[in-house]
Amino acid sequence: MALKLEGLTIVLTGGTSGIGREMVELLAPANTLVVLGRDAEKLSDVVKEFPAADTVLADLANTNSIMVAAEKITEKYGNIDVLINNAAMQYEPRFTDPDFDPGMIQREIDVNFTNVCYLTYALLPALTKTSRSVILNIGSGLGLAAKPASAIYCASKGALNIFSQSLRYQLEDTNISVQQALLPMVETPMTAGRGSGKISARDAASRILAGLSKGVTDNDIGKVKLLRRMLRIAPSIAFNIMRKS
Repeated sequence: MALKLEGLTIVLTGGTSGIGREMVELLAPANTLVVLGRDAEKLSDVVKEFPAADTVLADLANTNSIMVAAEKITEKYGNIDVLINNAAMQYEPRFTDPDFDPGMIQREIDVNFTNVCYLTYALLPALTKTSRSVILNIGSGLGLAAKPASAIYCASKGALNIFSQSLRYQLEDTNISVQQALLPMVETPMTAGRGSGKISARDAASRILAGLSKGVTDNDIGKVKLLRRMLRIAPSIAFNIMRKS
């Protein structure tokens, strides 16, 4: 079912840079947009450019911070039409690299998965108060098939993929639909200096929102479409390609 992206109350995480920042530009003019982030200066920049946008300071790696932010949003707005769980981080070193920092493991899991679950749970009451609402989780093709580097990122995106599916089943008899967009490598600060053949952050944002508007359940973007097809037809080849990437 199509969803017109106008006049909605939308909560967006990770909206101060990369794909999230592009989504802010596309969504803010026609909607009530609430942007969560941990950098006060960057949040201030968002408001300077889009005075109608609202911002909430929250450390997406800290569960208590997330729960406090969710309470503030619920108290202020009462109901929410769309939650876009976009924030993510990717720690590139391998476990076998001498500069691997094990202290990053928990933070990466918390940002990419754990606190997506907490924020979704905390905002669920507000999402139930509209005639139709959407939870949109921004995933990755690496949640379908892993690459050697960024093992925690791959695992957390795999968990997000399964979480999205399960939550979809839980909410299928409610007003809330659960969608996800699975991305290829995108040109963002997180991927700077890595890989080739990336799509731009603007292109990624546009395709994500097009899928949201059209009600696409699993929006495979760019090369992810090919990856999913290969996983059906020739999984061993697909996994081998990813192993060598």
